[in-house]
Amino acid sequence: MKSLRTWEKAAVAASVVLLLGACSHAPKETAAVEQKCATCEAKLEQLKNREAQLASKERELQQKAQELEQQKAAAATKEVQANAGDLMLPPHAKPGECYARVWVPPKYKTVTEKVLKKEASSRYEVIPAKYKTVKKRVLVKEAYEKLKLVPAKYKWIEEKVLVKPAGEKIVTIPAKYKTVTEKVIDKPAHTVWKKGTGPIQRIDEATGEIMCLVEVPATYKTITRKVLVEPAKTKVIKTPPVYKTVKKRVVAEPEHTVKVTVPAQYKTITVTEMVSPPQTKTIEIPAVYTTVSHKEKISDGHMEWRSILCQTNMTRDRIAQIQRALKAKGFDPGPIDGVIGSETMAAVRAFQRKNNLPVDKYLNIATVKALGVSTH
Repeated sequence: MKSLRTWEKAAVAASVVLLLGACSHAPKETAAVEQKCATCEAKLEQLKNREAQLASKERELQQKAQELEQQKAAAATKEVQANAGDLMLPPHAKPGECYARVWVPPKYKTVTEKVLKKEASSRYEVIPAKYKTVKKRVLVKEAYEKLKLVPAKYKWIEEKVLVKPAGEKIVTIPAKYKTVTEKVIDKPAHTVWKKGTGPIQRIDEATGEIMCLVEVPATYKTITRKVLVEPAKTKVIKTPPVYKTVKKRVVAEPEHTVKVTVPAQYKTITVTEMVSPPQTKTIEIPAVYTTVSHKEKISDGHMEWRSILCQTNMTRDRIAQIQRALKAKGFDPGPIDGVIGSETMAAVRAFQRKNNLPVDKYLNIATVKALGVSTH
């Protein structure tokens, strides 16, 4: 196709060159030559139109080729995605069954072992000495003389003391005012224009409007105000001294000392005497062991396809059978209505945990079989 378009272009170009050459070499004096040149120019115009049409067809062919390539690439992508999707499908699936891809957490086992908590050792036990008690009278404190302090004696007396000396203070005498009433102009006398009546007062005979300039007398109002009679002033006042009577404690007899004889002191005490000295003996302490438990991973977590009940293989009758089976085994599924609600799923999960079954958000086939309900 590409070679054909190239050949057509070459043929058009050759024809144009030949026609232009013929017109350029022909003598222009004769009318026949002029007519021939006009014909050549018309053919040249036709060839140019033909070339434009060929270029347009070439562009259309190129666009169709690009669309074809894009369709092939899209088809190849869909094929790759379809093949990849097949790898994500559950293996060995059976018609009429539903599967859910769930995360299976890693499994652990509890390992118990005996470990040494405290090594064997020995200790020394002291056998205390044996004692007996006897009573003895002993001198606690010898007789002696001591000086005894006789405290001072006090009495109360009254005394007049100055609290505040005589002084002066400045007193402010407030100003004196009186209230006076006077009449003042509220609005002065003025004139205003008012509409008049009667033909004598006409101003404009053409319009008939009558305006009168009226004099309005002044208006007055009475106001009350305060007038200063005597301004504020200050004066100095003497203040007398202030005294108060206080009670005062004074010494009536000063403190002094006297000699006092203190007799010797004795007391009977109990004395412990050793009968046998202390002894020691060695006691062997055995090692102490304890039992500890820790978890070991058995298998890693992974994704797996799990057979479940779904709209394809689940009927109201089968759900009702599951609800009755749960209730018979002591797990309350709520009303037996053939509808999987929150109460039913709570009972299912409790049954799964107690019977070591896979626990997920789906009603899996393993749980249905454990309940004794048919899956077909």
